Amino acid sequence: MTETPSPLGLLLDVDGPIASPVTRTIATPSIVADLVTLAAADVPIAFITGRSATFIREQVVGPLLAAGLPDGVRMYGVCEKGAVWFPITSQGMGDIVVDETVALPDRVVAEVRALVADRFAGTMFFDETKLAMISVEQRMDVDHAAFVADQPAFNEAVFSMLVAHGLGVRFGEREVPDAAGLVPFRIDPTIISTDVESVTLDKDHGAERALEFFAESGPLPTVWRSVGDSRSDYLMADHLHSAGYDVAHVDVRPADGVLERPYPVIIIGEEIHDEAGATFLDYWVEKLGLDRSV
Repeated sequence: MTETPSPLGLLLDVDGPIASPVTRTIATPSIVADLVTLAAADVPIAFITGRSATFIREQVVGPLLAAGLPDGVRMYGVCEKGAVWFPITSQGMGDIVVDETVALPDRVVAEVRALVADRFAGTMFFDETKLAMISVEQRMDVDHAAFVADQPAFNEAVFSMLVAHGLGVRFGEREVPDAAGLVPFRIDPTIISTDVESVTLDKDHGAERALEFFAESGPLPTVWRSVGDSRSDYLMADHLHSAGYDVAHVDVRPADGVLERPYPVIIIGEEIHDEAGATFLDYWVEKLGLDRSV
């Protein structure tokens, strides 16, 4: 257990600031190198994402291990917006825990899978790696405009399907409660996907879980930075701020609208997505005076 708090803690969204939303891989090599350098300096790093554990294993943890992630790091993954979590060590991902209480019924999962296959397979695919939520994502081999053109029809079809199954669901400004008057699920479109998920899942809950994990291994930093490309990513910093930490949020896609917050919101010049993420990580490696050869 570490005795001295690190000067910094990081809560990182994956798509956007770490992995390119175009290639859906870590396309900038310095990102991997700087993450390893920061982790080696005892900086707690949590990846808080809507992505699946499989995606994180293949696209994030694999490259970190290949770059020499050392023993004793404080690293954690919270996937599917809080439904799945696991530690990350120099040996890879530890035991994966799934919150089954927030999972959608199997019959609904099967019907959405069939909907994609029957009507939308030309522009999107059903993500078979998700363990609790449903995600349908843009195919890599189609133009983004084609996916955007199909996405509204898919969203409407899924909304109607969940209502027909009697599941309480929220989509935008519309809500249809279940028989008990509850609305336990929501449809959440993103720039490359549509997610169907429990309303209890979000980035603030992921942040809370990550802090609880890090507290088990020693004192927590007082200074934290969260990084993301969606408005929901601000919730990571919201939680840190409400818990009394010195926090700022780095928005790597400010064109979607910079939110007013009681803590600093950082924009990396004209850079966006993983280019901005790379610059941010480089800044902290330099600021902390860390040796990249370690």
